[in-house]
Amino acid sequence: MSNRVFYETRLATLQQQLKTHQKRTTTFAVVRLGNVFAIVLLMYFLWSHYQWLAIVSTVILIAIFIRIIYKDVANRAAIKHLQLLITINENELLALDEQYHPFKNGQAFTRHDHFYANDMDIFGAASLYQMINRTTSEIGAATLANWLLQPATIDTITNRQEAIKELSNQQTFTQQIQALGKANFIKNDTIASINKWLQSPNQFLQYKHWQWLRCVLPAISISITALYVVDIITINWWYLSLFIFAAVAFQLNKIIAPIHNQLSHIVDELNILSQSLACIETQTFHSPYLQQLQTQLISQNKTASTQIKQVTKILERLDLRYNVVIAIPLNILLLWHLQQILDLEKWKMNQQAHLDNWLQTLATFEALNSMAVLHFNQPNWCFPVLKQQHFFMKATALGHPLIKSNKRVNNYIDIETAGQIMLITGSNMAGKSTYLRSIGINTILAMAGAPVCASHFELSPVQLISSMRIADNLEESTSTFYAELKKLKTVIEKVNAGEKVLILLDEILRGTNTLDRHTGSKALIQQIIKQKAAAILATHDVDLAALQQQYPHQIMNYHFDAQINGEELFFDYKLKDGVCTNMNASLLMKKIGLDV
Repeated sequence: MSNRVFYETRLATLQQQLKTHQKRTTTFAVVRLGNVFAIVLLMYFLWSHYQWLAIVSTVILIAIFIRIIYKDVANRAAIKHLQLLITINENELLALDEQYHPFKNGQAFTRHDHFYANDMDIFGAASLYQMINRTTSEIGAATLANWLLQPATIDTITNRQEAIKELSNQQTFTQQIQALGKANFIKNDTIASINKWLQSPNQFLQYKHWQWLRCVLPAISISITALYVVDIITINWWYLSLFIFAAVAFQLNKIIAPIHNQLSHIVDELNILSQSLACIETQTFHSPYLQQLQTQLISQNKTASTQIKQVTKILERLDLRYNVVIAIPLNILLLWHLQQILDLEKWKMNQQAHLDNWLQTLATFEALNSMAVLHFNQPNWCFPVLKQQHFFMKATALGHPLIKSNKRVNNYIDIETAGQIMLITGSNMAGKSTYLRSIGINTILAMAGAPVCASHFELSPVQLISSMRIADNLEESTSTFYAELKKLKTVIEKVNAGEKVLILLDEILRGTNTLDRHTGSKALIQQIIKQKAAAILATHDVDLAALQQQYPHQIMNYHFDAQINGEELFFDYKLKDGVCTNMNASLLMKKIGLDV
């Protein structure tokens, strides 16, 4: 089944299920109303002559009424879940049409001082991140961003590739994770609140007397109440005891309230976390990496989802303190808040070492799911083959993934040893910069473990560094030229340190005069060759191509050109061997009215 057929079929199924559940909502409303009328009629006709029958019938109808309410709540939750799944499939159909606006673009992760993020359009509108991103929690979004910003090791890449291949065949599972996350977005503020509480000292559990007072005091309160009911003690003694226990509960509440206020607002997100982890725990995986992640959700023979559900139940019981009518008797008789806070602190002692691990496991699954959807949506893309030797890069039908497929022109690359430099000359708008970005963005995908936009791609693990889109910085009083020098300084330092890097440079030193630009570019190329680094340079300076005579085994000349037919330009955007001899700047200037 093709990806489009899958989404369309699933969408039709989900829409039919939604209609069924929506009809149930109406049915439940009618049954509830009928139930109320039945209770009224039974009490009216039976109470005067058949009181016991009226009472029993009313109790049964009330029980049915409560049951219907629970079913209605579950049905409404199912409707919300189905609506989210429908939206997911509708968005994926848009993605197949190369429309990615429904997905978050990761603008918050933009780092202008990064080695390549700004040059390669990693974040922002119409970015690589927006194309891939299917995460639904802030920690998941950050994990995906980090994968695109930091190259992984060979072992990590291999593990991710296997996991992505398996998850791409489990789209129902990946959509389930997305839908659960969309129901209640897990924010960093929530994680911060939990961590702050986990790192704070226990207020009660560290004092052993509260362990027995939690039993003794309620026993005394209930016993005094029982003695009053059977007329062994007077009402005054009972009132006095109530007053004392109310005072104790009031003092305890002063300590408990700040703890509860810190955690009460995260119950919904914890419920979603529990459901998401339960979804992962019950899924069958064959990839060793996915199985390893799954085992991280089990501690002390209990699953993470069960443990988190336990703490949400405690917090829900503690929420009764907001209901004065129920809270007052529960606290006077049972010291309800004390019971819950002690259970909460006991949970913290047992699980505080595991929570970060559980959250990171979910974040990893969200990032893997994002790349699995990419693989499912782009079945013609390949997974790169990793080579141990440095440097090696070979690709066929390599294209820029952010260019629409009907306009994308694919090319190739072939660098088989360190110290080789591709020098690309060419006319304006012929495709030099796009080619560099095609190489860069696919290298980023490869080093993250994702499939790449190519029919075949081999490379050695590498840190990408680029200098293509340089801007000045008014806050730092930095000119464009100086900003580029800072970037080139990073390149030189890494080259001199012998680090395994791939350097992409587009029209370097453009902020200075022609002579200085040529001299500086030539010196940089010679230094790259000397240190046996790998680089691809795009330039208008065709004189640099003459360096091939001096370095015949290191310099490889390629070009992009334009075909000129009278006053018209035509571009094929195909990489060709040799130096470009067909420049188009004069013709372009004539077209705008310059007399050249």
